[in-house]
Amino acid sequence: MPLSGNEPAVVHLAAVDPVMRRLMEDIGLCTLKPNVRRSPFESLARAIAHQQLHGKAAESILTRFMALFPGRTFPRPDDLLAMNLRSMRAVGFSRSKVLALRDLATKTLDGTVPTNRVIQKLEDDEIVERLIKVRGIGRWTVEMLLIFQLGRPDVLPVDDFGIRNGFRIVYRRRLMPTPRQVFQYGERWKPYRTVASWYLWRAADREKQAKQVL
Repeated sequence: MPLSGNEPAVVHLAAVDPVMRRLMEDIGLCTLKPNVRRSPFESLARAIAHQQLHGKAAESILTRFMALFPGRTFPRPDDLLAMNLRSMRAVGFSRSKVLALRDLATKTLDGTVPTNRVIQKLEDDEIVERLIKVRGIGRWTVEMLLIFQLGRPDVLPVDDFGIRNGFRIVYRRRLMPTPRQVFQYGERWKPYRTVASWYLWRAADREKQAKQVL
């Protein structure tokens, strides 16, 4: 059912990995659709807001934050830097997140964090190298940007718990695999590791939902 058509990623993954093929047949077509309209600044600011918080709590803080800038869909870096610490804390940001957001804004203005136009021309590793210079931004956060905003086809976030847990489920491992084990196995999925990642996430979600029903 999901293997109809000539989708290169699906065809490749099915050819090199029969276990992944069965998973794709079971789950269905990949519905991953990157949000290409957001700037790297906005995507990373939202990622910082969500760190260590439930999604609803983070979105509530972001809503209050954005309400301070009427007429804008999202504040610009210079808008953020013009705010004082007290105003940002008042909407719900912790002190560490305020410092991270201010560093993000500063590094966006100095070009460390590229614009949408510039980032499209950079290789994945170069994007990671530049963005992890921002306070509070690690490799995992950049990998999420590569997948969900930039739509890069060959990203495998091996440190992600959902990826590792999905791998454990699909490949029937007794123990949780290490990031290195997932990386080594995933070499066969190149150059379409992003789609493989999406299916591993779905496998982990499916098991979680099944446990909730029980």
